[in-house]
Amino acid sequence: MSTLEQFLPAFLEEVVGDRFGRYSKYIIQDRAIPDVRDGLKPVQRRILYAMYDSSNTPDKPYRKSAKTVGDVMGNYHPHGDSSIYEGMVRMAQPWKMAHPLVDGHGNWGSMDDDPAAAMRYTEARLSPIAMELLRDIEKRTVLFKDNFDNTTKEPVVLPARYPNLLVNGVSGISAGFATEIPPHNLREIIDGCIELMKRPGISLEEMMGIVKGPDFPTGGLVMGAEGIQEAYRTGRGRIYVRAKTEIEELRGGKQQIVITEIPYQVVKSRLVTAMETIRLEKKVEGIAEVRDESGRNGTRIVVELKKEADAQGILAYLLKKTDLQVTYNFNMVAIVDKAPKQLGILEMMSAYIEHQKEVVTHRTQYELEKAEDRAHVLEGLAKALNLLDEVIATIKASKNRQDAQNNLVASFGFTERQADAILTLQLYRLTNLEITSLEKELHDISKKIALYQSILSNEKKLQGVIRDELMEIRTKYGIDRRSEIRGEVEELKVNLEVMVTPEDVLVTLSQDGYIKRTSMLSYTRSGGELDNAGVKEGDVLRHLLEVNTIDSLLLFTRKGHYFVLPVHQIPEFKWKDNGTALVNVVPIAKEDAVISVLPVKDFEQSMSLVFATRNGQLKRTELKEYQTNRLKAITACKLGDGDEVVSVTPSDGTKDILLVTRLGMSIRFPESEVNPMGRVAAGVKGIQLKEEDEVIAALWVEGDEGELLVVSDLGYAKRTLLLDYPVQGRGGKGIQTFEFKEGKRIKPNGTVLVGALWCREERQLQLLLHGGEQPEPVSTEKAPLDERRSVGRLLVSLNKNDRVATVFVRAELSQQ
Repeated sequence: MSTLEQFLPAFLEEVVGDRFGRYSKYIIQDRAIPDVRDGLKPVQRRILYAMYDSSNTPDKPYRKSAKTVGDVMGNYHPHGDSSIYEGMVRMAQPWKMAHPLVDGHGNWGSMDDDPAAAMRYTEARLSPIAMELLRDIEKRTVLFKDNFDNTTKEPVVLPARYPNLLVNGVSGISAGFATEIPPHNLREIIDGCIELMKRPGISLEEMMGIVKGPDFPTGGLVMGAEGIQEAYRTGRGRIYVRAKTEIEELRGGKQQIVITEIPYQVVKSRLVTAMETIRLEKKVEGIAEVRDESGRNGTRIVVELKKEADAQGILAYLLKKTDLQVTYNFNMVAIVDKAPKQLGILEMMSAYIEHQKEVVTHRTQYELEKAEDRAHVLEGLAKALNLLDEVIATIKASKNRQDAQNNLVASFGFTERQADAILTLQLYRLTNLEITSLEKELHDISKKIALYQSILSNEKKLQGVIRDELMEIRTKYGIDRRSEIRGEVEELKVNLEVMVTPEDVLVTLSQDGYIKRTSMLSYTRSGGELDNAGVKEGDVLRHLLEVNTIDSLLLFTRKGHYFVLPVHQIPEFKWKDNGTALVNVVPIAKEDAVISVLPVKDFEQSMSLVFATRNGQLKRTELKEYQTNRLKAITACKLGDGDEVVSVTPSDGTKDILLVTRLGMSIRFPESEVNPMGRVAAGVKGIQLKEEDEVIAALWVEGDEGELLVVSDLGYAKRTLLLDYPVQGRGGKGIQTFEFKEGKRIKPNGTVLVGALWCREERQLQLLLHGGEQPEPVSTEKAPLDERRSVGRLLVSLNKNDRVATVFVRAELSQQ
């Protein structure tokens, strides 16, 4: 047969699938996931057994870690020394293990994530509680298997005389499976196991009265009773772990936040660095210094605050933005009958109890066999002492030891085991005292045999043995709970005042879309005049707002979108600077433009916003619907094809709405006729428009006081008493409000209206022309008071081809 004929064809997919399947099985069963019975991964079990086998126990001196690692690698664990030493280091770190299994001597790392010294420098031995995991292992309590090269035996599982899986917890990642089991309090878990043995049908709620929840070695506050209950029922759940903090008073009215316990598995040095970064970047006002004062007396991190700083607000911010509070996700997976399984706490405890029943049964059988063998020997010795002279004569008459043994068996009916014991009997044992002690030992051992037999035949006695031995461990190694359990998850609300210093400022937005925030000091130093406001040539101020840095602005656009812009995020400029383009602050589309700016202090206040569109649609929506943390365009109003938003106005529902159209029509109706609806609703019809007509203004009016001012595209304007506009029903055609003049011999007064205003006192109007020139503001008093259908009077002189594009009230302080 040629060499080529020895190879079989195979598909790559099949080969890879087979190899990966084997690899997955190996790392799930033999590397990353712990056994439900002893709570140990294979590498941990092998380290503990290797130390026990070489008598590296608590009653002996420390031994070099490198020797232990060498023993584990050479005899049991065919992997690199680093993975073995890392497993050993974890078992020696008290901030990771509730009860460390390795007693380390030397540098074994720190909570600051400092690495342990190399294994050639550190020393270790088993901790006292680790001996409880290995106790009775020599009494045939657990199965042993061949090691990787068949040169020795290793235990499949340890006897684990206490529930280590729940007490010390574990985390691991394998192929397709991961596990995250938190540490628990030894006393609580043992009490829970004993109660489960007593009452196998105990409910989860009753068990949670005993086992309150996780107990982390680093302490802290555990929040989320529902998450704990869900995890204990299904194996999956989420809790929140918060640092233990205290606010201390200092001299001079100062305060400091002191952190004495941090969440489990949080690296202390990184936590301190994160808080220091917040201080340096001034994300929070009021932190003076961050110090790590941890030492022999435990963890102590101090956040010193400036005078009059909001300590509670800063603490809430630190809890939200750093690892002072973290989420912990239960994923309780363990190997059960050689397969990974997600388990609740009752299933874990039941599996442990079954393991203990096996361990105690096997141990009792082993001790019963030893006791029966000893009793058998003692019975032979007692019989021989009663026939002492005949026995001695028989021995003396024998040729050699073997012959003497055979003669004893043949002459007196001794067994070979008894005959051997008689031949090895020392002469001093023939004294009266020794004969009495032999009889006493036989009596005692008969009692032990009866006890062992009763344990093996009686389930309750077996459970009693397990309970008594667990109680011994509870008494010897039990410690008080370190983590405090809180049922409710406290919601963290960070006031904006903590992150931003409240300050009254001016915000301006120009016609060309330039925005800036200016301090009152800069405004005052620049002369305190609006005309000094920095704008580009040909540009004018459109919006001027007196706001606070902790307020927000609602920016509504022509295309029906809106942005929530916190005032403190608007770039700060001097009063005489132009500012920055709005697109640099919010992602507004190039073809869109802002038509309304509304300052908001509190989104929960009782207020609604009314939208008016060019096609005459009106929509009212509660202000709280527009609260968001996103700084991107969000739909504010659903628009039809070709429609645009004309205005967005805050409303309390008590006034009338007056709509004015491009072709000189108007309608007045109560705003209560526009019912509240959702944020993305299309709204209702406000006015019935003629073809080519559109709404140019939506005005809020009340009573009969004041006048309606309208302006045409040729600069003609007139005022009409509000009394002349009767209240109608919503959705009608309305009434005429301006007369357009046409004809060859008549000087035209315009073709369309471009603006309208309800005025009760003199205001300055800013007219914007299509040509780009900006005429000086004109007073509303310059427009004549006339009837509705009048033709108006020229407000400003225009060049032949100029047209008025839009009209608005000139920006002034104390008017928002």
